[in-house]
Amino acid sequence: MRRLILFCLLCTLFAAPARAIWLPDGDRKLVADIEAYLNGIETLKADFVQATSAGGYAEGTLYLWRPGRLRFEYDSAPFLLVADGTWLVYQDKELEQISYIPLDSTPAAILVGDNLKLDGDAAEITGLRRGRGLVGLTLVQTEHPEAGELTLILNENPLELRQWEIVDAQGMRTVVTLNRPQVGVTLDRALFVFKDPRRGVLPGDRRN
Repeated sequence: MRRLILFCLLCTLFAAPARAIWLPDGDRKLVADIEAYLNGIETLKADFVQATSAGGYAEGTLYLWRPGRLRFEYDSAPFLLVADGTWLVYQDKELEQISYIPLDSTPAAILVGDNLKLDGDAAEITGLRRGRGLVGLTLVQTEHPEAGELTLILNENPLELRQWEIVDAQGMRTVVTLNRPQVGVTLDRALFVFKDPRRGVLPGDRRN
């Protein structure tokens, strides 16, 4: 179960690099609209449900503050995930384990990037599907395609982020569904600061 949770937490994935696809003009217009919509989100708070194709399940509250900041608080699991703009920090309070992962090496970097370009230097589009009022946009990081594949699921009209999916090299699928998302809310910066209980230092102060 803990291995499944790690997959769910947007940690580094090792997937085969995917190829960027060609998009017709109509789809490029849609991508531009999605890009503008996401860049218009500075802060977001939502309840979330997290599930994996292997049966893992968790619920909690998500906080997002672009650029670079993300926090997953789990309701009934001893886990915490915090991105502070540099590190993605995973804490297992029960096992007293803490992992630091460079944020730029994870698919989460796409979601919380500054001045997001969905088909530019930072990210490449490897898939786009539309149907039943939804659009799914699959992306990889241009410089780190091995870090994993991220699919954003949005309501198409009006555009609203509803879900994202991550698939690992073994075909493990992790889905995070947002419920009652609130955009433009006031958030406390302390939510995105992780103080290591072992050393009492912030991730950005680490030198190793």
